[in-house]
Amino acid sequence: MAKKNFSNKEAIKYGWGIMKANFWFFVGIIIVAGFIVGIPSNIADNLNKPDPCLLGFVFNIIAGIARVIISIGLIKIALILLNKEKPKFKELFNFKGSFWRFVGASILYGLIVVAGFILLIVPGIYWAIKYQWFGYCIVDQKLGPVQALKKSAQMTDTVKWQLLGFGFVMTGINILGFLCLFIGLFATIPTTLLATAFVYRKLSGQTETAPATAPAVQDEKPV
Repeated sequence: MAKKNFSNKEAIKYGWGIMKANFWFFVGIIIVAGFIVGIPSNIADNLNKPDPCLLGFVFNIIAGIARVIISIGLIKIALILLNKEKPKFKELFNFKGSFWRFVGASILYGLIVVAGFILLIVPGIYWAIKYQWFGYCIVDQKLGPVQALKKSAQMTDTVKWQLLGFGFVMTGINILGFLCLFIGLFATIPTTLLATAFVYRKLSGQTETAPATAPAVQDEKPV
């Protein structure tokens, strides 16, 4: 398989430009997503103190379901913007057709990564990178759990070290946003989300027989 490639700088520039053009849209998305996931999580934490209880377990399940729905919605929003279209707020809750496949793939991914960490950590990091695009493959390409993991493995072939570096850069950007009194996260979270989607599309195109077509970096009118 031919060596793949992508540019961190190009991805960040794209993410930053689209974030600026849609800043207030993303502020609303982040606030709503934070409440939807955070409320059941906090209730579960409080109920499980000092000892775990059944009701706390139920709220943990609710929080997990909320995370899956929001994850699918964020991926859809990022992909819509990659296609130079304007997403609607309701896309955050548009999980129809992807939910159970996403859950199944998440469980498989988690088991693989945990098994890798048990095997002296390094395999866990390797497999976490190798299969990281399963969610995008499910939402974008409508693949099943196993097929999505296999597709991710193909996409990450020859670029795992580059993806590891990209992950550190994305984490660093969000840490900077956190240090700016949390307010910076309203800019860094969508920037890294869009940069990640940009890299996904780049690698997905390079994995196919047709040449990759990355979205142009340009400012757009706010949604």
